[in-house]
Amino acid sequence: MTHPYDLTGRVAVVTGAGSGIGRAADELRALGTRVSHHRLDVADRAAVRDFPADVAAAHGGADILMNNAGVALGGTFEQVGESDFDWLMEINFGAVVRMTRAFLPLLHASRDARIVNVSSIYGIIAPPGQAAYTASKFAVRGFSNVLRHELEGSTVGVSVVHPGGVATKIAQNARIPAGAPADEVARGRRTMEKLLRMPPDRAGEIIARGIERRQARILVGSDAKAAALLERLAPVGYWNLLKKAMKR
Repeated sequence: MTHPYDLTGRVAVVTGAGSGIGRAADELRALGTRVSHHRLDVADRAAVRDFPADVAAAHGGADILMNNAGVALGGTFEQVGESDFDWLMEINFGAVVRMTRAFLPLLHASRDARIVNVSSIYGIIAPPGQAAYTASKFAVRGFSNVLRHELEGSTVGVSVVHPGGVATKIAQNARIPAGAPADEVARGRRTMEKLLRMPPDRAGEIIARGIERRQARILVGSDAKAAALLERLAPVGYWNLLKKAMKR
């Protein structure tokens, strides 16, 4: 049986800590945990390349890398322009690759390290109207799974996280394609507001427990678990079933 991953005394690097799931770092400071904030544009290749040195200087190394930063972009593939699609992929997927490449030397230096990549339930199911976002989250899932296989036998483990409806501001802050009809945009936002229900701090607790258990895949929320099960049972026809459930 694999022994639990002890989070005590670990140095964790968490991107996207300004709001949502990553915001819990501020709460840890109040509990006496040493926290340092670093302003970083995860799309800036040079800044990401230099960032591990800043972390090492502040904390002596790194044990956990949590790639949590992400953005959203509503719209079908034909509605979303090329530049917007590339912008989202650069942050949601490209940054995960860059941060992992930059921090792997520090993680290898740890006696027991974890890479935790936040995908989405949209990295398991593929709803219409989320072409770019879903593509990026499927990419994070695939990259994480390959990385886990390649790092097997090393001191670095990999977890991929699939949150369901967590009440963050990602949907409110999503980019909207210029040609998207206003009524369609409003309807999409109303739907997302109904789905985004879990408090971010609760999501953070589930992820932390998953890390402690060294879970390869961490499903956050009953909605994520149900959708993942349905996709496994009906990998082609699951969306027809989900559409009916969402109309109730």
